[in-house]
Amino acid sequence: MIALGRPELDLSDIQTIDASITARRPDLIVSAAAFTAVDLAETDVANAYAINGAAPGELGRVAAKLGIPVIHLSTDYVFDGSKTSPYEETDPTHPLGVYGASKLAGEHALAEATADHVILRTAWVYSPFGKNFLKTMLRVAADRDRVSVVGDQHGNPTSALDIADAIIAVAGNLLRNSSQDLRGIFHLAGGGNASWADFAGAIFEASGQLGGPRAEVVRISRADYPTAAKRPANSQLNTSKLASVHGVALPDWQSSMQLAVSRCVPQPAASR
Repeated sequence: MIALGRPELDLSDIQTIDASITARRPDLIVSAAAFTAVDLAETDVANAYAINGAAPGELGRVAAKLGIPVIHLSTDYVFDGSKTSPYEETDPTHPLGVYGASKLAGEHALAEATADHVILRTAWVYSPFGKNFLKTMLRVAADRDRVSVVGDQHGNPTSALDIADAIIAVAGNLLRNSSQDLRGIFHLAGGGNASWADFAGAIFEASGQLGGPRAEVVRISRADYPTAAKRPANSQLNTSKLASVHGVALPDWQSSMQLAVSRCVPQPAASR
């Protein structure tokens, strides 16, 4: 694996993409970076569209030139949340904000540039690393006994570690088989669904069992927690297509969450 990033490859500077990738002659491109600051995107529109919208198209053009496939990560925020059941790949898209709209533009740009692509829409990504909801909850619980969390927004908490495993599996399929059936848009998300409040409560429970921070969850509505960008009330993803076509299904979010929490909460030293 060759990890490319700034300043050599800067998605906001489309001129850096071709040369940095072509010099490596890879077998496959994984497009994993994005402008993910959902609220900031509402004001930094140009940057969001450059990184999320235009750059995937350039990655697709480079991939087509090299004759290699692209795996691109997209988002559940391409939907407006009005559906009451999990979204399928064929459902109409209708982003509520700049972030979702810019990611949808990137999907279209990539698809226009190369047919040899897989777009993986994922959701509510968390990890033991970086900044994300799980780590924020653990940090907040270290200082507070009660935490207010939105309880009327539902989706699929998804571990970045599981996403990585899935990308490796899909990549292997693409490199072994040129069938167009393996290409296109797929939904990739943790098994089961939850509200943000459900997710927070499970994090605190898992942390408390390990001797880490925990807090009481106070459920609030989206109206009680206004943000610059509107979020879909329901962004659950139906992942059956990925399972049937690629043989990839992620574990239930609860088990992956517990693993992530165990990597964040310091464990007591083993006695001798």
